Amino acid sequence: MAVAMASGSLAGAHTLCRSKDIPFSAKAVFGISSRMLCFFPRQKFSVLTTPISVSPQASLSTAVEDGSYRETEDVPTPKVIIDQDSDPNATIVEITFGDRLGALLDTMSALKNLGLNVVKANVFLDSSGKHNTFAITKANTGRKVDDPELLESIRLTIINNLLQYHPESSEQLAMGATFGITPPKQEVDVDIATHISIKDDGPNRSLLYVETVDHPGLLVDLVKIITDINIFVESGEFDTEGLLAKAKFHVSYQGKALIKPLQQVVANSLRYFLRRPTTEDASF
Repeated sequence: MAVAMASGSLAGAHTLCRSKDIPFSAKAVFGISSRMLCFFPRQKFSVLTTPISVSPQASLSTAVEDGSYRETEDVPTPKVIIDQDSDPNATIVEITFGDRLGALLDTMSALKNLGLNVVKANVFLDSSGKHNTFAITKANTGRKVDDPELLESIRLTIINNLLQYHPESSEQLAMGATFGITPPKQEVDVDIATHISIKDDGPNRSLLYVETVDHPGLLVDLVKIITDINIFVESGEFDTEGLLAKAKFHVSYQGKALIKPLQQVVANSLRYFLRRPTTEDASF
């Protein structure tokens, strides 16, 4: 993702969503009341679909954003984690792409253009590669990010930068079909890939787990579905892992864990939305 394109376009998406689409009122979104959200049309992020101008041959043989690799290496699975649980004062973002990532200065710059401060940055290594972590707060308040639309903008900004500076990641990401130079070779069946489970996480809240095929706007869509049936979303984690997205939300209803019938309502609502065909694929 080019810095100017990613930051400007995503900010525009955030504004357009609020002004043009039909919003809904939710009682709570990540602990904040009276939030207005809207659905992002699936595969229709028109303000973000500006082609990335990259020369594949040149890009695949050079180090980008301070990273380095050899063309003969197997391409690792890119991972982007947005963690709302581990730090009460900041949103933690973790980016992994084997050992190919550098300091990610351009990514940090793009995040700042979204009105965010990177208050801490860390790098650690393990068997899966190099993990770049950022602690992010909103520049105007100094607090963690609680708006799902802005969280989705953060996610897409990071993925767009990854596609811009590491175009070899395009085939490994679902977003590669929309924003990358090469779409994924593997097509995942959404019916097979979608898994939803809910369990109690103490007497006052439940843990909702969703795994499905990734698409632009997915985080906002999930939160809208949940809050639209008056479920309170306290916090959570949203992971982009290659072609899949994995979300964990701490949820409650009237200050209590979800009872079994309500768990079924939530699961059915999510399953219906995630598995339904797009407008273009549907027949009338």
